[in-house]
Amino acid sequence: MSLTNEIFFNTIREVILISRQKVYRSVNFVLLETYWNIGKLIVEEEQQGESRAVYGSNLLKNLSKELTLEFGKGFDYTNLTNMRKFYFSFPILDALRQELSWTHYRILSKIDSEEKRTFYLNEAAENSWNSRQLERQIKSLSFERTLNPISKEQNLSIHSVLKDPYIFEFLGLSNDAKNTEFQIETAIIDHIQKFLLEFGKGFAFVARQQHIITDTSDFYIDLVFYNYILKCFVIIDLKTDKLSHQDIGQIDMYVRMYDDLKRNEGDNPTIGILLCTEKDETIVKYSVLSDNNTLFASQYMLYMPKEEDLKQIIDQDRIIYELNKNN
Repeated sequence: MSLTNEIFFNTIREVILISRQKVYRSVNFVLLETYWNIGKLIVEEEQQGESRAVYGSNLLKNLSKELTLEFGKGFDYTNLTNMRKFYFSFPILDALRQELSWTHYRILSKIDSEEKRTFYLNEAAENSWNSRQLERQIKSLSFERTLNPISKEQNLSIHSVLKDPYIFEFLGLSNDAKNTEFQIETAIIDHIQKFLLEFGKGFAFVARQQHIITDTSDFYIDLVFYNYILKCFVIIDLKTDKLSHQDIGQIDMYVRMYDDLKRNEGDNPTIGILLCTEKDETIVKYSVLSDNNTLFASQYMLYMPKEEDLKQIIDQDRIIYELNKNN
């Protein structure tokens, strides 16, 4: 195929793909609108102007039988219950995100907190999460692990991107074995898409073991990313042990060096992140990490912990984070 024909073919191909996407979104929104209206009618019939339902579950059971007889599958008792909850969780039809499917909304409707629901709704839509990715983010308590989940009144900042702890169970590394930094780096590169999903929005991979040359020495930075939303480089130093003051001094030097040698005009200051298996909060409190908006330390885990264990870790970190922030 000649270059001219190839360009012509790709142009038409793009038109077809865009059209199909529009058709999918249109059909998807009609389905969402249908289920939302059914949920609204069920709630209105149940409440009859009262604050509490008066019919109990018989209304849905009877309705399910009638609708299934006429329209077939899709209107069983469970799905009607989901439509009812869908309306309760998202009472404004115009606020629905067309990028998300009915499966997304079924998952989101199970979240009781409006703040969390809104967080996962926006993250799923803006980052094109499929339903499986959304479930993982909820299961791994992504909202709770984010240092400062963004609200409508806030602009995106590094605090609304970073998490603590990070969960890297998808790397497939044993938590019992003593993994080397090289093994972890290699696994991250092999699973870069999942790593970026876990790491947060706006990140693009730049380099692994990036070679930095100064007048007197050579240095190698483990991982380098660029965040196109924050408009800055983000360098990561991986550690397979507990955080030490030497580690902090090293990442501080790397950030200063990167700003001096690699940062471009228009870029915001470089951000350095220490990923370690365990944090020493005393070292964090009495080091440059405590009052520096470009240096951070986060714990990482190579397995998906039990929810109650993860909540305990998050609660402890949150208390320390808030205390340090207010001091």
